[in-house]
Amino acid sequence: MAEGSTNASLAIAYRLQSRTFLDNLGFRLSLIHAATFMDLRAISQSIMLFVIAGLMEIGGGYLVWLWLRESRGWVLGAMGGLLLFLYGVVPTLQPAHFGRVYAAYGGVFVVLSILWGWWVDGVRPDRPEIVGALLCVVGVAVIMYWPRVA
Repeated sequence: MAEGSTNASLAIAYRLQSRTFLDNLGFRLSLIHAATFMDLRAISQSIMLFVIAGLMEIGGGYLVWLWLRESRGWVLGAMGGLLLFLYGVVPTLQPAHFGRVYAAYGGVFVVLSILWGWWVDGVRPDRPEIVGALLCVVGVAVIMYWPRVA
């Protein structure tokens, strides 16, 4: 008799656990439905703005570098300064608040810097740089594009 009541108790406990799991799952699913998603067009525009800002910052910094470190003309330095100023304007077009945009941009900057070094300076990234850049891309996606509860 004790064995039968133990089986019944286990079955009830299993049902209660299953019910709780399903209730929690339903709650989680309702949160997903209530979350705000960026549509594909908005995400594409945001990524494009990040790339433009990154190229302006890295390109502007590179021109200033050439002017000061390699004694190129002051015109390069002035053009670099202008690009750096414009870089400061571009992130204001992003659809999120300052902290989120600049936190995500940090990851974009890392990736673009590695690519710039490869394509412009001819320094091929090594495995740790590639892994780090991929982690940055994941970080950008989570920070900037993860659905949020409205």
